[in-house]
Amino acid sequence: IFMKTIIRLLIRSVVCLSRNRSLAVLAIVAAVFFPAILTAQAQGANGVEQLPKPLTPDAVRDMVARMGDDQVRAMLLDRLDAVARAEADAKSILPSFTDTILETWVAFYTPLVHAVRQLPLLFSEQAEAFSNFGAAFGSSGLVGLFSLFAVSVTLGWVAKIIARKMLGTVGKSHTAPQSAPVSLSFATVANSIWVQSLGLAVFYVVARVICFLLMTTEQLSIAVLALNFLLFVPLLMAGVSRCFIAPYNPALRVVSLTDHWARYIHRNLIGFALLSGATLFLVEFNASFGVPVGETMLGAWLVLAQHIYIVVIAWKASDGLTQMMLGTDPDRTKADEWIAVFYPFFAIMVSVAVWMLTNIVAGIGQYALLLKGPQYTTMFWLLMIPIVDTAIRGLVTYSQPPMIGNGEIAERAHISNKRSLIRIARVLALGFMALVVAGAWGVNLFDLSSAGVGRRFAGKLIEFTVTCALGYVVYEIASLWINRRLAREMTNGGLGENVAGEIGGGSGSRLATVLPLVLVTVRIAIIVMFGLLALGSLGVDITPLLAGAGIIGIAIGFGAQKLVTDVVSGVFFLIDDAFRIGEYVDVGGTKGTVEKTSIRSMQLRHHRGNVHTIPYSSIEKVTNFSRDWVITKLMFTVPFNTDPDKVRRIFKKIGIEMMEDPLFKNDFLEPFKSQGVFEFNDVGIVIRGKFMAKPGTQFMIRKEILNRVGSEFKANGIEFARREVRVAMPDSENYEGSDNVQKSAVGAAAVSAIQASSEKVEEDQKKDG
Repeated sequence: IFMKTIIRLLIRSVVCLSRNRSLAVLAIVAAVFFPAILTAQAQGANGVEQLPKPLTPDAVRDMVARMGDDQVRAMLLDRLDAVARAEADAKSILPSFTDTILETWVAFYTPLVHAVRQLPLLFSEQAEAFSNFGAAFGSSGLVGLFSLFAVSVTLGWVAKIIARKMLGTVGKSHTAPQSAPVSLSFATVANSIWVQSLGLAVFYVVARVICFLLMTTEQLSIAVLALNFLLFVPLLMAGVSRCFIAPYNPALRVVSLTDHWARYIHRNLIGFALLSGATLFLVEFNASFGVPVGETMLGAWLVLAQHIYIVVIAWKASDGLTQMMLGTDPDRTKADEWIAVFYPFFAIMVSVAVWMLTNIVAGIGQYALLLKGPQYTTMFWLLMIPIVDTAIRGLVTYSQPPMIGNGEIAERAHISNKRSLIRIARVLALGFMALVVAGAWGVNLFDLSSAGVGRRFAGKLIEFTVTCALGYVVYEIASLWINRRLAREMTNGGLGENVAGEIGGGSGSRLATVLPLVLVTVRIAIIVMFGLLALGSLGVDITPLLAGAGIIGIAIGFGAQKLVTDVVSGVFFLIDDAFRIGEYVDVGGTKGTVEKTSIRSMQLRHHRGNVHTIPYSSIEKVTNFSRDWVITKLMFTVPFNTDPDKVRRIFKKIGIEMMEDPLFKNDFLEPFKSQGVFEFNDVGIVIRGKFMAKPGTQFMIRKEILNRVGSEFKANGIEFARREVRVAMPDSENYEGSDNVQKSAVGAAAVSAIQASSEKVEEDQKKDG
């Protein structure tokens, strides 16, 4: 604008300075060409004089002095054309955001304004269309048309009834009690769909064939319109509703609805289909009989009525729609509940958005696109969302493999796998719906790169969304496979059992220890890889990001050497198979069961409940008590007069009995037996016994052996030796006659000896953990 203003002022200066022609020409040339000094090029090929370099006043005067009037005019026109072309190219390449918004707004309200203006002509023009229809066929022709159409529909309906009778109809129960939907087999649902589809197909084919055989070409054109839009569309919606909503038979109802809401939604779905079919019929009918689409704007009013109808249904039946989305899945999450509550409002917003889009498309004159019914395709899939989601959950529940193992861990893994499969299926279903809806509107989501700037941006945004969705699916599939394998390893190893109060448990497999780390690594790798691909799809150069990540990694490596040492040490511990999940280990004096491992540390749970977190780099030695087999040695102290051979026979008897006991025989690797006299102490004879068992089972076996040894000793008159403090007095008579001071001294000595013995026992117990 500034340059155009300058040019206008200079042209006016030419008029004012006509007496001094040379000065005027010099001013015009200097003002016009000065902004283009940096982009001026030689124009010898087209006869335009090249600007001097450097461009000084003297050089301009010399150039103008050599040029004629025609050359000055040519140079001026050449520069002005260049400026005009630059402005035109800028507008064609990147229109302003304000212009786009303004054009969209004009396209939106233009059909509305036109519809309001044409409202007085609506009924008269519609009457004219019906008048033209009557004049085209005449009274006798109309009677014949309606009669033949009625005959065709009746015969088609009879054929439908016969076909369904041959297949076996799905009965109706109008008196069925109100109850929650039961679980249906897919065979039952498939049979219902097959019966409804076949009946509808038979009706349409028979009616269409009868029309073709009995009617003329003119009659057939009207009959086909009525058959397609006034009958087939409502019947199709009714068939879909009966297959999944089953308003009169709760036993066949796929979605979760009470009888009240099932019948309400069923009736209104048919009503909406009838209104939509009537809209398409009237638009085609009017166009065929001299009333163009845009003349009465009847279609705009009927489309508005459809969307108002949807808003009313979604608002009044919000509780029913929420029930449909919730379903009967007991494992639903908070997100599922939130989506179910929000769905009725989502339906309202989508209905309003589709109506606005329909107006915009009509405002730009694309009536032919609207005649293909993309708005109905969009609304159909919108209404099908609860049914599709219910089908996904039912299919996953039906096809999911059975739970691996038993216990809480196996149950959690089973539910987690189920949720992953549902999320994957939902993403794929949404992708399919997006493709169908976009195709209905004439948009090819895979071919937007060669269009304008706006469409190219939309194409990049779609590519970004597809990349994110694909990454999410890969993420869920990887997590699903690893979690399922992890659940199998943990349940096979018995790690889901509650071993509280015991020291350690059964040893898990190497996979049960490594898979959690693999899961974290794979997830991070997928997120990083697809995140970079998604940014690249938006046109972002990811090379600096990769370089920056490398620099940050080097900085972290130097600044967190301890962390790197922990990670590397952990890798080698896992390679060496030093410990596994569920094993009881001793790490530098810290004992406990390996409960969790990460890339930096391990967690040990003591049998008293304490949890110790130990970095890998601080581990110098690992003592594993749960690998392959366990030998447990038990010591029994008996009085000095006890026969060791008798005790040996008792131990052998107990070992034989426990090897035959079905509760313990599979846990023994070697039976319980005596090892003879271990030592003599100040209490009695110490006799030791031992047994070899599978890791994690030694504690229950130990308890049972102690119980049986106590029972057998009692049955054979053997007592356990106990610590005693004996006080010997030199003369009992003097002791009896001693004073209280001497008695107190003797008692205090005995108490001190007992306390010292008790402290020694407590210290031994602490050393044993």
